[in-house]
Amino acid sequence: MSRSRAFCRPWSSPLLRRAIYSPSVASKPKRIIVGITGATGAASITIKYETEVPDAHLRSLATYNYSARDLAAPISSGSFLHDGMIVIPCSIKTLAAVRMGYYKDLIARAADVSLKKGRKLILVVRETPLSKIYLENMLALRRAGAVIFPPVPAFYTKPQGLDNLVDQSIIRMLDNFGITLETSPR
Repeated sequence: MSRSRAFCRPWSSPLLRRAIYSPSVASKPKRIIVGITGATGAASITIKYETEVPDAHLRSLATYNYSARDLAAPISSGSFLHDGMIVIPCSIKTLAAVRMGYYKDLIARAADVSLKKGRKLILVVRETPLSKIYLENMLALRRAGAVIFPPVPAFYTKPQGLDNLVDQSIIRMLDNFGITLETSPR
């Protein structure tokens, strides 16, 4: 399994599913928008290329699914109440679009609305190496309130494999939404 493949499939993690669907996590379920972007501009093509997760399975994990072109979807409106948004992975194209307020697609629009409304926005940028333009876009978005979260592996937990590395990143992402798992290694 390649490194990029491991970091592109956090939605297939049993740990993430347990956090989302466990009634003991919170008395009120969190309402989190999950945007998936890819370097090719078509997330489902990228997922098929980089993982073994079928597109239908990925869609089945969500309560609702919207087309990237559906700018009339509820999540594009500031009146849609939610607890935050995560774009995972966040392509550099999406990063730039959010920074410039250029919302040609639903993910960039929903991210823009999240910032505008002061809601949590996490951008899991995985592109490397980082150019000056990428860094300036990240800094501008951080100053605007977004959390920039490159999926950097944490070795202090002494991971036993790639799944442990992915789980550690997911745990840290969930922390940002106030979702804590009692069984999470720290």
